[in-house]
Amino acid sequence: MLRSVPEPGAGHGHEPHRRNACVLGLCEGNGFILREDGEAVTCDCRDGLIGRGVSRGMGTGIPKRFQGVSFDRKPVCDLDPFVLRHVRGFVEQIDANVGRGRGIWFTGDVGTGKTSLAMLVSQAAEKKGRSVAIYPVTRLLAEIKGTYDRETAGSYVSLFEKLVSVDLLHLDDLGAEKRTDWVLQELYSIVNERWQDERSIVVTTNILDLDELRAQIGARTVSRLVEICGNPIPIMGPDLRLTSAG
Repeated sequence: MLRSVPEPGAGHGHEPHRRNACVLGLCEGNGFILREDGEAVTCDCRDGLIGRGVSRGMGTGIPKRFQGVSFDRKPVCDLDPFVLRHVRGFVEQIDANVGRGRGIWFTGDVGTGKTSLAMLVSQAAEKKGRSVAIYPVTRLLAEIKGTYDRETAGSYVSLFEKLVSVDLLHLDDLGAEKRTDWVLQELYSIVNERWQDERSIVVTTNILDLDELRAQIGARTVSRLVEICGNPIPIMGPDLRLTSAG
């Protein structure tokens, strides 16, 4: 018989923070389960705790709106079955895919479900204990610029090293940023380092045409993304946000 090891403070009027809840529902979110003989054993969620610890402070994490994302829930369950089979297959082999530096990316109009599919991938990687950093590209660029104003020496280098070494980098809404030489160089530097080190990337973009995307973020960057992720998966259809609102 196994029971969860209480979180520090449990039983003294303090509830464990919801963010630390066990994704498997087996422990108190600390990665350990107490056996009947009094010995603590590791919970299967512990790898995920370690991975989240590595990427803590990077990006947004899984945003609240997407924390319940699932193949069985809207909007994902209503998407093209052919696309879902492909994504499900990628997710089922997420550990191997991330380990080999394989990525996946989605292209389509606004509101077609691209971000939900990308969050499924990032969520699966987190559950396998992989470190994940999720960034809307405009926020990522703002954080990079922010390092220029910090007094701490090497802050840019520190952020860059984290961006290129995290197991899975999730870039949302690529191509929405204003195109400048600085933006082109930063995006290329990050993608190129991850390509060289065979590290996985998940991308969403509203730009359907690869030639247009090359014009927006640079041909070298697109070339490396294609090698990491294969051809982008088109997600077609109406704006699901408008459909659900109606």
